[in-house]
Amino acid sequence: MKIKFFMTVILGTMWLGSWAQEESAAVSDDDLKRYAVMMDSIDEMRISLLAEISEMVKTNEKITVSRYNDLFKIIDDQDKLAAENATPEEIAAIKAVQARKDEGTTEINDAFKSLAKEYVGASTYNKVKKALTADTAAKSKYQAMLDELKADNGG
Repeated sequence: MKIKFFMTVILGTMWLGSWAQEESAAVSDDDLKRYAVMMDSIDEMRISLLAEISEMVKTNEKITVSRYNDLFKIIDDQDKLAAENATPEEIAAIKAVQARKDEGTTEINDAFKSLAKEYVGASTYNKVKKALTADTAAKSKYQAMLDELKADNGG
């Protein structure tokens, strides 16, 4: 009789423990919303940087868009640049765009880390990220929130 009682207590404790873990692993709507706001903000920064870089290339008087696209691929190969008769002005123009892209990428990465740590919270970030890969309901809610944020942005 005592063995049945202890087995029941042990099984009950194990069940409650696993239930509590599932509950703590659940992602709240507020967690999803914060994560969605963070990801939307980062995406907006990325879109803005791409537009800025595109404008830099389009409005550059030293190099055409087509020439930029050709030379950008070989910018680190002096022999190929020489074979393509790349001028110092063209090279400088490409390097200026590349420098702005690198700077903007660093800014975006820094903002991402800051938002993940300070706005969302590191543990919440990890919990939401994990839930989005494993929980289809959480993923659907997140996508709806993200779509709403994008609509509010006009995108």
